[in-house]
Amino acid sequence: MIVIIGSINMDLVLNVPRMPLPGETLSGGRFQTISGGKGANQAVACARLSDDSVKVAMVACLGDDAFGTELRAALRNDGIDDSHISTIAGEASGVASILVDAGGQNSIVLAAGANDALSPAHIDAARSLIEQARIVVLQLETPLATVIHAIKLAHQLGKTVVLNPAPAPAPAQALPAALLAQVDYLIPNEIEAAMLAGLSAASLDNDAAIEAAVAKLRADGSSNVLVTLGEKGVYAALSSGSVHFAAQQTKAVDTTAAGDTFIGGFVAALAEGRSEADAIAFGQRAAALSVARIGAQTSIPYRRELEA
Repeated sequence: MIVIIGSINMDLVLNVPRMPLPGETLSGGRFQTISGGKGANQAVACARLSDDSVKVAMVACLGDDAFGTELRAALRNDGIDDSHISTIAGEASGVASILVDAGGQNSIVLAAGANDALSPAHIDAARSLIEQARIVVLQLETPLATVIHAIKLAHQLGKTVVLNPAPAPAPAQALPAALLAQVDYLIPNEIEAAMLAGLSAASLDNDAAIEAAVAKLRADGSSNVLVTLGEKGVYAALSSGSVHFAAQQTKAVDTTAAGDTFIGGFVAALAEGRSEADAIAFGQRAAALSVARIGAQTSIPYRRELEA
């Protein structure tokens, strides 16, 4: 089993010709509401990309609103166990306002809503579920104290822990080395890797710079670090050595959830017992398909599509 602990959002997606300047009003294009949230996206990716032997469950919070009902139904439709997704009375579900420009790049603003209610008590209540897991996956769209508590429990139970440190923590909320030491796979993008390593994102413009940032993260306690680089691929620093995996060539329409799709594919393949290199390649193939489509969960492919 794979257990994802994290966020669920409704994405409010608007296509724009370009990103607006401060104070500017633009005429946009198509508007859609699409199920999203980094935690839910990764859960859906795991569910769609796993074989039938792997079950997927999620620990999260939703609001008691129409979005919450719709978001829960979407997860159930993908076969995800929602028995530990709590509905918070009087709270709105999380939302993300997403602008997508003509080149497929996005700009996102989050309103956490019920995601902020996910507490250590919810993690303790889900202990029996976590005990059944082989891999536990987390992000940073829920309270950091809850993430720390969940990682500690999963590590104590001997589970493989995957952390996607997104959105990147503010300097005042830096991830402690003791936490990183309990993470088996840290998967940031290049901006998040730079921030965690105390560097400027602009400095990570070549393999040597990325390697230096990764070395800093590993010195802080991370055993395996996979830096997703978009069209430049994935830089993987593993216990077996460091490798730069080139990206598959594809025309990007919308990069929303591309990183989540990669993580879902990587984790699904690991859960089946594939090698790290095979799992990375599988995740990259899934991500390449996702960027050719619009939206978060609407863009995540199914296993049969990759096998075809």
